[in-house]
Amino acid sequence: MSEATPPEPQGLGDEQRDELVEEVAREIQLRGLTTSAVHFLQASRPYRPLGANAMLFFDPVLHGLFGGELPSASALLADEDGIEQLIERLEDLSEETGWDA
Repeated sequence: MSEATPPEPQGLGDEQRDELVEEVAREIQLRGLTTSAVHFLQASRPYRPLGANAMLFFDPVLHGLFGGELPSASALLADEDGIEQLIERLEDLSEETGWDA
């Protein structure tokens, strides 16, 4: 007998990931959560493999933040490269503004 493996999350294309990273980063910046988001994303590195299960738990919160883009946002947060790109973009935005609104 072979064990059934869960399907892998649908990946994002590079262009789609770039657009989504920019959109999420700007939304975080507008809410004044840039520094907090960077710290949270960096601190959550060891727990990222559990991300798919956490997405179920945080579904109501994420839906409030991302609206109809929840599947794309979930794919971004499940993608290691996407998270790193988001951290870099948030750090860039933080440097551009000089302070967190």
